[in-house]
Amino acid sequence: MADEDIRLDSDLPERDPNTTDMFGNPEPAPAPPAAESAAYTVIARKYRPRTFEDLFGQEAMVRTLRNAFSAGRIAHAFMLTGVRGVGKTTTARLLARALNYESDTIHAPTLDLSRDGRHCRAIVEGRHMDVLELDAASRTGVGDMRELLDGVRYAPVEARYKVYIIDEVHMLSGGAFNAFLKTLEEPPPHAKFIFATTEIRKVPVTVLSRCQRFDLRRVDAALLVGHLDKICRAEGIEAEEEALAAVARAAEGSVRDSLSILDQAIAHAGGRITLEEVRSMLGLSDRARVIDLFELVMKGDIAGALTELRAQYDAGADPAVVLADLAEFSHLVTRLKLVPEAAKDNSLSQAERVRGADFAQRLSIRVLARAWQMLLKAVGEVRQADRPVMAAEMALVRLAHAADLPTPDEALRMLRDGSGAIGGNGSPAPRPPSGGGATALAARPVLASANPMPAAAPAAQVRASALPQPQSFEEVVALASRHRDITMKLALERDVRLVRFEQGRIEFALAEHGNRLLANDLSKRLKEWTGQTWLVAIVNAEGSATLREQAVAARDKRENDAANHPAVRAVMERFPGARIVDVRDPRAAEAEASATATGGDEDLPEFEPLFDDSEPDFDGIEFLTDN
Repeated sequence: MADEDIRLDSDLPERDPNTTDMFGNPEPAPAPPAAESAAYTVIARKYRPRTFEDLFGQEAMVRTLRNAFSAGRIAHAFMLTGVRGVGKTTTARLLARALNYESDTIHAPTLDLSRDGRHCRAIVEGRHMDVLELDAASRTGVGDMRELLDGVRYAPVEARYKVYIIDEVHMLSGGAFNAFLKTLEEPPPHAKFIFATTEIRKVPVTVLSRCQRFDLRRVDAALLVGHLDKICRAEGIEAEEEALAAVARAAEGSVRDSLSILDQAIAHAGGRITLEEVRSMLGLSDRARVIDLFELVMKGDIAGALTELRAQYDAGADPAVVLADLAEFSHLVTRLKLVPEAAKDNSLSQAERVRGADFAQRLSIRVLARAWQMLLKAVGEVRQADRPVMAAEMALVRLAHAADLPTPDEALRMLRDGSGAIGGNGSPAPRPPSGGGATALAARPVLASANPMPAAAPAAQVRASALPQPQSFEEVVALASRHRDITMKLALERDVRLVRFEQGRIEFALAEHGNRLLANDLSKRLKEWTGQTWLVAIVNAEGSATLREQAVAARDKRENDAANHPAVRAVMERFPGARIVDVRDPRAAEAEASATATGGDEDLPEFEPLFDDSEPDFDGIEFLTDN
């Protein structure tokens, strides 16, 4: 090798070890170690519950497990079911720790996991040889299950129990389930099974019957908001309460979804999390603007509603999401109308509380229910349409025009009353102009109040008050006879065992072989005959005898009384073979005929008993002899 090719360290120029490399060239700033960039743990994993006390929203399950562990009644198989992100896998791992918990002072299964036991760290990190966590989606066949079952019979190596955690167990094939049944029914005393699934209906009943089932519930939005706020404080992140409420609503009760959205919101905002940032990130519409759009539609301001929808669409809102938010707000207003305490929900914004309560006082239930139905149908149409914004605009047009339409029962009532429309004077009410006629919140007082009675109701009420109002069940039967509804009359006499009768309400038990639709038919007939709504119900109670049974019993009593009368006995003895076929009171018949002729029955005289011991009277008895 040539001398000039050989260079020693002493021949190299001196270098600054902090600024130059070994050849004296400027050295770039050192890159962060790869381990640091890869060490970040997402919030959903970082704040995963470590104890059963951290499982908020699942108090019923925790209480059952705590009592079972305290009493030593620990099942050999557990089935955890629920929607995504409510803690099924987390609960399974906590159960595995609780079953195998062991410390210097505790040598039995316990749910007190405040301190890590001897096996806790290995179980949490997924490296404990006696806790096997399997994914049924990738091991669905009989062969996979046979391999698992071959290892069940062997005792655990270190821990107290050998725990098998099978996630998404509904993905197993039918053959795998069948191969698993015998072991699941009579497992070795050292084996425990914990299953988790989101599709509980796909799990065979034979498997469910061998497990202790726990249904993990969706977490309430108010609890989610509080949980997200605690995490933001722990992370040193400032967040608006309404922004966290929007995240909780988007998660739909899933804790993992809410934490994933929060993690994304922290990165998206780059500092303080605001409602605008969350709305922009998720493509949500402004809740205040949704309420404005709802008000425009209820007022019938079609031009204003279309302008507002187009403005939200230009701002990036999805038309299907806007209609879904409108439907959600309609549901909220309905809840506030029926349950005013719902306004205390922490997940609601101030605008939703105040303006929702105002709409609840001004809108009727039937209008809100109709709006919900139309919006629910419109959301599906918009999602399938090639031009979603156009489909959404047409849906708002239909909804605005339908805001002042009568319901089918009102339309029938108006046709029957002759009003023909909803106008207060009985004349056809003019349609509002397309640019903003007054409807639900203005021109129609029926939609601006909780009273669903149309404006023509006073005249209808006057007519209803003039109709007969039965005061007893017998008068109801007489009313059916008066209207020549023989089928109804016979059914009431034969099949009704009266339990309760009061004005506007009838409860009865149905006789054997009675028509189950009798209550519904009678309610409709009474509505027609009396002009009022009657609540008619079949109840599971012991009612009185039917009218036909009462008539038969009364007839038998009259015949027995007549047969026991001395004069009648004398006749029966005088004419052998004679029998009584009917017993009538001629004086009652004459009085009834007189009352009918005079047009009333108010002055019917009171009659003495047909039979007395003073003198015989054979006028009311018919005899039949063999001759």
